[in-house]
Amino acid sequence: MTKQAFENAITVVMALGGSTNAFLHLLAIAHSVDVDLTLDDFERIRQRVPHLADLKPSGKFVMQDLNDIGGVQGVMKLLLAEGLLHGDCMTVTGRTLAENLAEAAPLQADQEIIRPLDHPLKPTGPLVVLRGNLAPEGAVAKMSGMKKLRFVGQAKVYDSEEEATEAILRDEIVKGDVLVIRYCGPKGGPGMPEMLSVTALIVGKGLGGEVALMTDGRFSGGSHGFVVGHVSPEAQVGGPIALLKTGDIVTIDSESQVITMEVSDEELAARAQAWVKPPLKVSKGALAKYARLVASASRGAVTDLPD
Repeated sequence: MTKQAFENAITVVMALGGSTNAFLHLLAIAHSVDVDLTLDDFERIRQRVPHLADLKPSGKFVMQDLNDIGGVQGVMKLLLAEGLLHGDCMTVTGRTLAENLAEAAPLQADQEIIRPLDHPLKPTGPLVVLRGNLAPEGAVAKMSGMKKLRFVGQAKVYDSEEEATEAILRDEIVKGDVLVIRYCGPKGGPGMPEMLSVTALIVGKGLGGEVALMTDGRFSGGSHGFVVGHVSPEAQVGGPIALLKTGDIVTIDSESQVITMEVSDEELAARAQAWVKPPLKVSKGALAKYARLVASASRGAVTDLPD
């Protein structure tokens, strides 16, 4: 498990348009084996790896369809041929990645699921790292299938997924809103619950692509739409998302890679002074220990970093 092996994994995730959860898992795994991996590595690789796979939830096909025409190994064989993978990485088979892929069948010639590199779905990977005064440590957006790359809207702020769900059902969320769900991060969740039901409700209300969703929690790979997760620092530790108020104007721009709120530094300082840290949602047992120990999502939500 070397730095190059992690870079190969990120390359495949970007080409396939995988889940934002890959950030959390790969950062945590790298930490456990003392490999220096950061959000900047994901962004560096995203810039050179195109999005090739026309897969759901934003595309036409499912993973079984991909399996039928050559599978992930077929995609990796293509990426290796284009110089996008480290072929000399040793693998668990005892052979290098290139040696493994030499025996793999290429993708079927007439398939429509994986685009050629000269005609990708998107010239860069769809998993974008955003930063700004709302997420100084970073946030992650999945932009596959999105025609709108910039969203500016009024924040509607809720302190739990349950409150946000009720608001959607009451039709409080309208076209142009930025729905904010906070206190769902590693400490606040605890454990970053995924927001699959909320995104489904937004689509069900006919607001898919018309409403942005931002959270310090996370999303399932089945989520679709203008969604930003892993906002760090999280609300539970007093991150800027905790200082956001309903009515503030939020800008999410995947091209300039910024996520900001139109609130002055002076006003943010005043809000921070007035902010009161809420108690952890769990006070006993393993979950309480986890909540006390867990680090930021930008560090992989690991539990063994020094204070």
